[in-house]
Amino acid sequence: MALKVNEIFHSLQGESTFTGMPCVFVRLSGCNLRCSYCDTGYAYAHGTLIDIEEIMDMVSHHACRLVEITGGEPLIQEETPALVKTLLDKDFTVLMETNGSMRIDLVDEKCIKIVDMKCPSSGESEKNDTENLKRLSAKDQLKFVIADKNDFHFAVAMVNQLNHKIPGGNILFSPVAGTLEPPRLAAWILENKLTVRFQIQLHKILWPNIDRGV
Repeated sequence: MALKVNEIFHSLQGESTFTGMPCVFVRLSGCNLRCSYCDTGYAYAHGTLIDIEEIMDMVSHHACRLVEITGGEPLIQEETPALVKTLLDKDFTVLMETNGSMRIDLVDEKCIKIVDMKCPSSGESEKNDTENLKRLSAKDQLKFVIADKNDFHFAVAMVNQLNHKIPGGNILFSPVAGTLEPPRLAAWILENKLTVRFQIQLHKILWPNIDRGV
């Protein structure tokens, strides 16, 4: 069983509640969305078919127990749940970042899902599968990338549908890099007395001139 892989690399978690932790990233190829601010367009098509066994060997080479499956959109490949299950069976902690348009319950419940629900400025908010809000578990994370006040209000309205199903620290608000100044988003969060986690993409601070995974 093989998946189309764009890159596998060892770096620090740049987002999520695991920010700053060493992590092996498995970036799968292909995406069903074209967000206006996408910074991984190179993963839309290019990739190499790699068997799960070989992927496991490549991941294990880094001697790191935290793995993130990302993309692109990992769930457009039907073999992704099998990869997640194989990693979990080998006692890896597995994160999967997904764009919110695909059913997140296709993967093992022990996988920590980071669901990036799309705000209007992405141009893809109509593709959100809002049923995923009901599929979240308390350990999963809900992410919003925000470019303006309209996006902010959209995100707040969606958070209000959760009815405290996941803790506030697992709800992630991020500014679109180069579009929304981080202090402005921070101020909106404080002014509205939200219990959410503000985050900035750590990897863009550490490696601002590197486009691909490091």
